[in-house]
Amino acid sequence: MKQILTFAHALLECALEPGDIAVDCTMGNGKDTLFLTGLVGERGHVFAFDIQAGAIENTGKLLEQSGVAAGVTLIQVGHECLREHIPVETLAKCKAAIFNLGYLPGGDKQICTAAHTTIAAIEMLLSAIAPGGLIVLVVYPGHPQGEQEAAELLKYCGSVPRETANVVAYRILNSPSQPPFVIALEKNR
Repeated sequence: MKQILTFAHALLECALEPGDIAVDCTMGNGKDTLFLTGLVGERGHVFAFDIQAGAIENTGKLLEQSGVAAGVTLIQVGHECLREHIPVETLAKCKAAIFNLGYLPGGDKQICTAAHTTIAAIEMLLSAIAPGGLIVLVVYPGHPQGEQEAAELLKYCGSVPRETANVVAYRILNSPSQPPFVIALEKNR
């Protein structure tokens, strides 16, 4: 079986092609942003969001070192504001988005993602992205805020109407701890 992040990336590989539009809703240190740029190529574009200046700085450096900064727009706001920063016609062409939830690795663990902003962003994406578009959430319930966020996201995603999206979860069920897991939503209409 694939590790959680490897599985999330495999889903994105199936959804994206060169020239596509993608969104990294939680850029962190830029690893998912860089991964997305490799999938959409020089003709595509990635929009990446994070509330922390350190995330913007770290991601910018990584992209510059990798020679792909031209194909990315870094935006220092929460993902719940994505509609204000991506033109409607561009968002309608988006084929995939990823949320790697929790806190910035190496950063302040008190600054965490929250279910209400993530759900707001998911709803925006579901209403705006292309049919067949994919939204991937990597959820980390192993810390106090993450446990609450995971519960709320599972409840919300389980309530998304089937005509709107197919929703799946990929998780380890027999672990003594609370390992990360993936929720994926594929837009139907």
